[in-house]
Amino acid sequence: MLAIGAHCSIAHWLLLKLGIRISPGTVRKYMPPRPPGRPRGDLRWSTFLRLHAQGILACDFCLAITANFRMLYVFVVIERGPRRLVHGNVTVHPTAAWTLEQLREVATLDHRYRFLLHDRDSIFSPGLDESVQALGLRVLRSAPHCPKMNALCEQVIGTLRRECLDWVIPLSESHLRTLLKTWIQHYNRGRPHMSLGPGIPDPPTIALPKSVSRHRRGETYSVRANPILGGLHHEYSLVAA
Repeated sequence: MLAIGAHCSIAHWLLLKLGIRISPGTVRKYMPPRPPGRPRGDLRWSTFLRLHAQGILACDFCLAITANFRMLYVFVVIERGPRRLVHGNVTVHPTAAWTLEQLREVATLDHRYRFLLHDRDSIFSPGLDESVQALGLRVLRSAPHCPKMNALCEQVIGTLRRECLDWVIPLSESHLRTLLKTWIQHYNRGRPHMSLGPGIPDPPTIALPKSVSRHRRGETYSVRANPILGGLHHEYSLVAA
């Protein structure tokens, strides 16, 4: 994932090439200090995410409570680059086998993904990671006590709660799955994202008609409001008057 330190690299070279065993700390002791203002030699995590954003998937779980106080687990998978939610599902008993089936559905998509980022939850077992690697994805586990490494999933789960789960109480597992499917479509196709410019992960294919004014539309068009989740949200579009 990230390049190892220069002192570790030198110690490894001495051991493998010359048979000299020396501690990386000893190498670090005799290495000259880095001049002020000079960039580090390894690859920062933020730089790695920026360079490989189009090929990174991130996944995580969140908890939802039904009207009869039944606990359900929501699993989401999101693309790092375009912020597109590519998969979401609900289960009562999350297991490694169930999680692997969800990731297999994502791996069969046309897009060529390279990395899968997840936290250190026990459900992401070593066996699950090996199966994911067999699908052609390299697993990236977030470091201990570093939730910001998987901040995108944390943000989208927070958005899911603020825009859906905090306002609608699911009645059952199938009801929550329907709510999640509707909200994901709204998240990908109708909800503007400031991090995209602003933009939409799946922008409409129909171009907006040109207007002589930036602030007004002609009388030949009207605005149509499409209610989402029973009117909790709305999507707006131009139609001929």
